[in-house]
Amino acid sequence: MTEALKETMIAVIGGSGIYDIDGLEDARWQSVESPFDTPSDQILTGTLNGVKMAFLPRHGRGHVHTPSSVPYRANIDALKRLGVTDVISVSATGSFREEMAPGDFVIVDQFIDRTFAREKSFFGPGLVAHVSVAHPTCPRLSDACFTAATEAGIKVHKGGTYLAMEGPQFSTLAESKMYRESWGADVIGMTNMPEAKLAREAELCYASVAMVTDYDSWHPEHGEVDVTEIIATLTGNASKARDLVGRLPALLGATRAECAHGCDKALEFAILTAPDKRDPAMVAKLDAVAGRVL
Repeated sequence: MTEALKETMIAVIGGSGIYDIDGLEDARWQSVESPFDTPSDQILTGTLNGVKMAFLPRHGRGHVHTPSSVPYRANIDALKRLGVTDVISVSATGSFREEMAPGDFVIVDQFIDRTFAREKSFFGPGLVAHVSVAHPTCPRLSDACFTAATEAGIKVHKGGTYLAMEGPQFSTLAESKMYRESWGADVIGMTNMPEAKLAREAELCYASVAMVTDYDSWHPEHGEVDVTEIIATLTGNASKARDLVGRLPALLGATRAECAHGCDKALEFAILTAPDKRDPAMVAKLDAVAGRVL
């Protein structure tokens, strides 16, 4: 039998600097309600080169959310309700590697989650589920991001481990050295967790594009993180990110098959609570995230 195709909808979660995309048609900001709180902001939707797009300001326009207060569950749930199939995270990071210099991009493929003050799952008492995040990003989507970055002339590194810290403060020197030397992390940020885990629970393909802004605090020649320098580097990175995002529709296409890596089947055997023991309120709340299996 021929595999059924579904319409592609690409979502980009990141800073406001990447949303001014040339050629975005029928662009409009729209509110999406979620039972998991109010999303960070309205979502900008439109069509780019025949492919549906959605842009969500992770911290809200004007940067009103801290990394800890971002409503990660509401954001992913809202994107799922819109019909999103593929999520691209674009975020600023520090680097633990000399070769991953400020201005470079890294296509992340692993995470170490050091966050502790955030809701990390859509599931819980009354409806228990366990998904695998052994490979937390989608190789197909990550490859498209790498190709787009390369075509845009961006210095990009394929593969890297992202250390997600709670924040909002930056690392101490001791922490920075530990993450780099003992734990083997490559970049550090505050926002990709639990975002990646929630995308997997929602059966969405997820890729992480880390934009390096600084060397954290481990580098003997750069010292502590300087916010003014970060902002200056971010400005340059934003134009690169727009170029990368603008190339994705041609690479991903207007329709797509099921994910060969199983991202869109992550809940297939994940729910453990017996059907007659499931909390009806939770079942209703998860109509978008887990409706396929519930």
